[in-house]
Amino acid sequence: MRNTACTLMLTLAAALSACTIAYEGDDEEGTTFRLGSADTPGQVRIAVARFQHETCTFCPGGDTEVEDWLRHSEPISGEELLTSGGYVGGFTKRAREFGDVELVPLTSPVGVFGGSSRSWNTKATFDHFMDIMLAELEEQLPVDAIYLALHGAMAVRDVPRPEAEIARRFREAVGPGVPIAGTFDLHGNEDAEFLEHADFSFVTKRFPHYDSYIQGERAARALRLAVLGEYRSTTATRKPGIITATVLQWTGQSPAMDIMERARRWEARENDAYVSVFFGYPWSDVPDVGATIQVMTNDDQALADRIADDMDDFMWRVREDFALGSYPAPDEAARIVAAAISRGETPIAVGDYSDRPGDATHILSAFEAAGIGNVLYGTITSPATLEALAAAGAQPGDPFDMEIGGFTPSGGSPRRITGTLEYFGEGFGYDAIAAVSFGDGNVVFLTPAYEQVLYPDAFRFGAIDPADYDVFVVKSRVHFRRGFDETGYARTILVVEAPEPFVGTTHLDALTYENVDLGTLYPFGTPETRR
Repeated sequence: MRNTACTLMLTLAAALSACTIAYEGDDEEGTTFRLGSADTPGQVRIAVARFQHETCTFCPGGDTEVEDWLRHSEPISGEELLTSGGYVGGFTKRAREFGDVELVPLTSPVGVFGGSSRSWNTKATFDHFMDIMLAELEEQLPVDAIYLALHGAMAVRDVPRPEAEIARRFREAVGPGVPIAGTFDLHGNEDAEFLEHADFSFVTKRFPHYDSYIQGERAARALRLAVLGEYRSTTATRKPGIITATVLQWTGQSPAMDIMERARRWEARENDAYVSVFFGYPWSDVPDVGATIQVMTNDDQALADRIADDMDDFMWRVREDFALGSYPAPDEAARIVAAAISRGETPIAVGDYSDRPGDATHILSAFEAAGIGNVLYGTITSPATLEALAAAGAQPGDPFDMEIGGFTPSGGSPRRITGTLEYFGEGFGYDAIAAVSFGDGNVVFLTPAYEQVLYPDAFRFGAIDPADYDVFVVKSRVHFRRGFDETGYARTILVVEAPEPFVGTTHLDALTYENVDLGTLYPFGTPETRR
C-alpha cells in the first residue's frame, strides 16, 4: 500500500521544498513506482523528447530520409531542447516552477526540409532518431516519468501508428509504473493504441494553434501528480468515424469551435478530467486516420466513458457542417477579389488552401488574366529557378525572365514571369529565396520548398513593404488567419479551391488511399459503428 505520510510530505515539498526523501513502493494494483534517485533524492526526474512530423503521404518528392531531417538543422539537446518553445517550452516552464522537478533532455530532431509537404518517412529514418533518444535514456535511468512532444500525423513506412510505437518503445525502456504523457497537434491521427502504452495525451484545442504552450504546461502538471501518486490516469478513446479536410477545421467557426468548447466545458465541470480531440489529418494514408476523442480521468472509468460517449455523439450530430464545404475556383475568386478592391475592402488575404507542394500557379494566372494588381504572392515553390539564379550570380536589380512553379501534377503549368529581381538571399530559414516584381505592382516570392506565411511582416525583405499591397496570396488553409484575419489586418478573407488533381482539397475521394477505406468514414460512407 502507498505510504500516506510520505505522500503528504512529498505534496508539501512542492511548496516548502522540505521533503528530500527518496521513496519506492507499490500502489494498490501492485505496480512498482519510485520517486527520485540516489543522486537526486526527492526530485521528480522527467525525460523529455521531441519527434514531430505532419506527413503528407500523397505529396511528391519521394520518401523522407535522415538527411532530409538534417538538411537545415541538427538535432538539439540539453537546454536548447528544453527552451525550444511551443509544447516543450510550456512543459519546461511549468515543470521548473514546481521546484522539485529535474528535466532530462534527450537529443531530438527538430525539422524536416519541406515540412508537411514531405512524404513518407522511411523506417530506417524513424529508427535512427528513436535509437538516439532511447540510447540516451538508457544512460540516464532511472527516471520517474517521460514527456513526449509529438504531432500525431507522422507517417512511417511499415510502422502503422508511429506515435503509438514511440510510446511503446519508451514504455519498454522504462517498464510499468512510469507515467508517460504526449502532447499533440489537433491534426493528429490516433486511436486507442497510444494510450495502451502511455497515460496522457494533451491536444491543442485551437487552430491556428495558440495553445501548444498551454498543453505542454498541462502535461507537466499531470505527470508530476501521477509520479506523486495523486493521479491514476484512467482513459477512454472513441473514433467518431469522420474524416475532414483541414481547411474545415478552423476553430474560429462552428462546428469546430463548438466541438472544442464542449471539451473545455467538460474539463471545467469535472475536476481532473482531460478531454483531447483530434480532428485528424487526411493526407496521411494511415489506418487510424480521422477524428479521435481521448479522455483521461483520475481513477474514474465510468466518468471517462461518459465524457467520451458524449463527445463522440456530439461530433456525429454536427458531422455535416464539420465535414462538408466548398470554395470558389481561381476564376471566380478573381471576380470576388476585383469586386472587393472596387469597394475598398482591402487588404485582402487569399488562402491557396490545396497547395501542399507549394508550386501551384493557378491563382497567379487567374488574377493576372483578370488584371488584378498590387498582389503579393508568397510563396511559390521553385527550386530549379532559384538554382538557376544562384548559378548566374544574380543580384537585386537584375532583370528576371524565367518560369516559376508548376512542376508537380497539382501545380498546374509553369508560369513565365518577366520583371525585376528585388531580393535574392537568405529567408524563411532557407539559404536562398527570391522576390520578383512584375506586372501591375505585383511581387512573387520564390522558395525552394513549401512555405506557409502567417504574418504580413514576414514579407519584409529589402525594399519590400507589405503595406504597399492590396492582396496577399499565401499557401495556407487556416494558419494564415493568425496574422491576417484574427489580428484584424485584412478586411477580406478568401479561401480558394484548386483545379484537379485534388491533392490537399476537400475532395478526399480523389486520393488513392491504400491503408484507408473511405467507405467506412463520413462523408464518404457510413462507419460500421453507425450502421
